Order: sequence, then structure tokens, then C-alpha cells
Amino acid sequence: MNARVVWASGAGGTWLRTTDGGTKWKAAVVPGAEDKDFRGIRALDANTAWLMSSGTGAKSAIYGTTDAGAHWRLLFTNPDAGGFFDAMAFWDAQNGMVAGDPVDGKMAVFTTHDGGEHWARQVTPAALPEEAAFAASDSSVFLRGRREAWLGTGGRGAGRVLHSRDGGATWTVAAAPIRNDSSSAGIFSLAFSDGRHGLAVGGDYAKDSEAGRNLVVTRDGGKTWETPDLPGPQGFRSAVVWLAGSKRWIVAGTSGSDVSADNGRTWRSFDTGSYNALGIADGAVWAVGAKGRIARLGPL
Repeated sequence: MNARVVWASGAGGTWLRTTDGGTKWKAAVVPGAEDKDFRGIRALDANTAWLMSSGTGAKSAIYGTTDAGAHWRLLFTNPDAGGFFDAMAFWDAQNGMVAGDPVDGKMAVFTTHDGGEHWARQVTPAALPEEAAFAASDSSVFLRGRREAWLGTGGRGAGRVLHSRDGGATWTVAAAPIRNDSSSAGIFSLAFSDGRHGLAVGGDYAKDSEAGRNLVVTRDGGKTWETPDLPGPQGFRSAVVWLAGSKRWIVAGTSGSDVSADNGRTWRSFDTGSYNALGIADGAVWAVGAKGRIARLGPL
């Protein structure tokens, strides 16, 4: 939320919160959610946050707190027995979106307009035969402005970006030349610096050290995507964020992290640690990884 208040989430029903910039953390488990894998957390302020768990059927759910985690309330459970939540994001305090793997041949997308109290299914384009999204970083969905949304996918023969300008009511689809030769390959994360310039990262998480086709860029709001002319980050990358203040892209994955200061044209590796997800606040980048690993870069 800012330089001092940061929220995080993890496996085993875990959530974490610091109010002193990361020196001390409160770690706790949501009562009754001990079997949940909380892949995503979105915070509104120091007291209000939403948790998203990922898993088949009812193991995908959304919880909310308004008292800094003293109490959590189950707000929404995946209504599809074969569904799987991949990412959750909010435009503002009332309006948000959660996206999941295909159900009945279409990507599952739900939206809320009352802060998560109620969710409605949206109609999406037909999915490809082995298409899905990824929940590794809670950032395969990116929201901008008041109603714009992008959703990145992967899977064998897939790797596409769905784009909506009306809060998920209608969508267009664009293919992206990212690695898509297995069920573990595709787009894992995407972000935009403005309405036209965006970047998507991924690769194959089962082959995390292999280079090639793990980053694509757009200069037209997601209508078309292309691979940069120069080599990008070496290996699978799970998350990407844009730092508006310093005009830098930061990417991270299980085999390292990289930074670009020229809009994604060239990249410099700065860390070899393993991280799954990124968040930004007050010019600092926060990264989380396995076994409770949390790191901060900056402020930049």
C-alpha cells in the first residue's frame, strides 16, 4: 500500500502483513481455510484486503477483511466443479475481476461491482483446445483505468491476450509469439505502462533455465504482440511490473530477476534468487518466493 504497509499471501491458508516496511511481519492463517493456497492478495488500505485461493472447484475462493485481518469472510467460491482461479485484480474499491481456466470451452471471468460481495460471470471468446491461464503470480490479469482489462493465457498451441474495454462484457483476442510448446508454457504475467505500451512474460516453468521466447511487447494496446529484437531475460519469468516514477520494467522468476530502463529493449540481470510474484508501492518493488522468502528492491 505504501512504504510501511505491505500485505502478502501464501500456501496453507497463510496471509502476512507488515506496518513498518518489512522489519516485522504478522503471519496468520485464515480460520477454516487451512487447505487453501492463497496465490493472490489485493489490498485497498491498511485494513481492507481480498485474498484469492487457487485450486480445483471449491478450493478456488475469495475472502475479504476490513479490520486488518482480525476477521476474514468468505465472499465467493468458484461455482464450477472443474474451475480454477488464476488471478484477481481491482480497478477500485468496488469494481474488480477474477479470471480462471476454461469452463465449457471458454475462459472463466467473473466481475464484482460491490467490493467483492457479489460476482457475475462474463461471456468470453472460445478457448483453444489446450488453453489455460496461470496462477503463479496473480498477474495474468492486468486492469487499467476504470474498465480496461487484459488477460494472458498459455498452454500447448496457445499463448494469447484477451482485451476488454468495457469491464469484461466484450473481448478481443490477439496471438502472442511467446513459448507455447507444452502445458506449462505461455504468458504468466502482463503489465502496461500506458494505454498502448505493454509487456508480457512467461516461458516454461518446468524448464525455468531455458532461454528464448519468454517475453513479448505491444505498442498498440494489445492488438499485436512481438518479440523484441535483442535478447531478453534468460529463463522463465513469472511476474512483471512497471515503475512509473523511474520508468523501469522489473521482471522476476524462479531463475532470476532483471531490469530494463529503455522500455524493454535491453535488460540487465540483478538477482539470481527465485521469486514467483511482484508488487509495487512508493517506488519500491516487493518480491515473494518459496519458503516464506520476501525481498524489497528500492525505492527506485
